[in-house]
Amino acid sequence: MMSQLVIKNLEVTVKDQKILRGINLTINEGETLALLGPNGHGKSTLLAAIMGNPAYKVTGGTLELDGQDLLKMTPDLRSKAGIFLAMQYPSEIPGLNSADFLKSAMNAHRQKALSLFEFYNALQNAYKDMGIPFEMSKRNLNEGFSGGEKKRNEMLQMRLLQPKIALLDEIDSGLDVDAMQIVAEAITKEQKRGAGFLIISHYARLYNMVHPTKAAVLINGRIAVEGGPEIITRIDTGGYEWIKDELGIEIEKEEGGPMNTVSIGSCATKERMDNGNK
Repeated sequence: MMSQLVIKNLEVTVKDQKILRGINLTINEGETLALLGPNGHGKSTLLAAIMGNPAYKVTGGTLELDGQDLLKMTPDLRSKAGIFLAMQYPSEIPGLNSADFLKSAMNAHRQKALSLFEFYNALQNAYKDMGIPFEMSKRNLNEGFSGGEKKRNEMLQMRLLQPKIALLDEIDSGLDVDAMQIVAEAITKEQKRGAGFLIISHYARLYNMVHPTKAAVLINGRIAVEGGPEIITRIDTGGYEWIKDELGIEIEKEEGGPMNTVSIGSCATKERMDNGNK
């Protein structure tokens, strides 16, 4: 049976402020959805709400994975059901050994615990694939890791847990070219396994590497546009101004710097981009 994440009319409030105002999206097994939109319009809020972060209060709508009501599940149960979130800013957890954490997480997703041999074999292969020295498995989770190491460590967790649907919140931000290639290869392997993806990125480079099957643009807490990957190209070359011109949607707020040839930045217009490329 094909796995499917179905989001219907989802409304989310943060600190009494409504952020999401009726999101409708479906992600099927084997699909990769690129989620675009200006900063501050609800992309990260959507991912946090799907994962069950208690700071994000769902005030309306439904979230279902394979017919299961995710809203009735705690974050750990959502993880066991097959949802994975790679965070934009992974936390450092002093006192928690990385290998112990990974072993506990893997066993929590299995009916029968891994043998020590099975675990270390999987762990060594995953560290090798992610280009992380195996010695780092002995360190506390993310403690003293660089930004790039934290991001690759998130992908290492995904590699070991093999989720049905992976949510990636700017997993490529702050990565150099080599690290981004490693992250893209990890995503590609999971795509081939059949995992579905919801990916937030401001960089066309990552999308070019992982080849999304569809794209959606989140504006003012709603999905303004949904379609094929050609949307990514259009935004990368022309910003978001066309959404206002063609659909009559006023962008309530825009943050960040202008787009350029590398970044699907958050608030560029075609005019700004043309000026920046002269």
